[in-house]
Amino acid sequence: MANEDLTLYQRIRNDIINGNLLQNEKITESKLAQKYNVSRTPIREAIKQLELEYFIKDSYVYVPTVEEYRNIFEMRILIETHAIQKACIVFTQEDIDELRSYTHVEEKQTDEEIIQINDQFHQKIMSATKNSFIIDTYSKLKSHIYLFSKTVINKKRPGLIEEHQVIVDMLEKRDADQAIQLMKDHLLKDLEFSLYYLKS
Repeated sequence: MANEDLTLYQRIRNDIINGNLLQNEKITESKLAQKYNVSRTPIREAIKQLELEYFIKDSYVYVPTVEEYRNIFEMRILIETHAIQKACIVFTQEDIDELRSYTHVEEKQTDEEIIQINDQFHQKIMSATKNSFIIDTYSKLKSHIYLFSKTVINKKRPGLIEEHQVIVDMLEKRDADQAIQLMKDHLLKDLEFSLYYLKS
């Protein structure tokens, strides 16, 4: 996706993730308005969204500690294992076929496209909860989920897509216990793999 196709929120988010906005640099509306050549109103809205998703805290780029990252993933595992359990019950064959379509990645696809497919896979599973409060809580973790997805895909974590495929297989068999365990193992591997790079 070309930079000009990104929303203002996405541009600021990417600049935070890529280190173009420094952690010790105060984030102000006027400074960002000048940097991105826009008025302060859309900047204000973007900052609100970034604060909701824990990208910005107290006007600075928020950088979780390793322990906070682990806490974030503890929450994510609780939510996604609950969602996979629900999916085993409520997903139709059409839902499962759609989910499986998000486990096919071609060599020509860019990292950003693969991140999007990865997000679609997890969002589809989350939809099984049919619970707006759970989905809203999950959406507030989006920034850190995106950061970890970016890391595991850019750094080519072994087995990432294959693990998705096996999870879908267990869903199709309605084997909830196995699907839950596979999802938990999958997310823990994402955590440990990403922390290795994020700590270095």
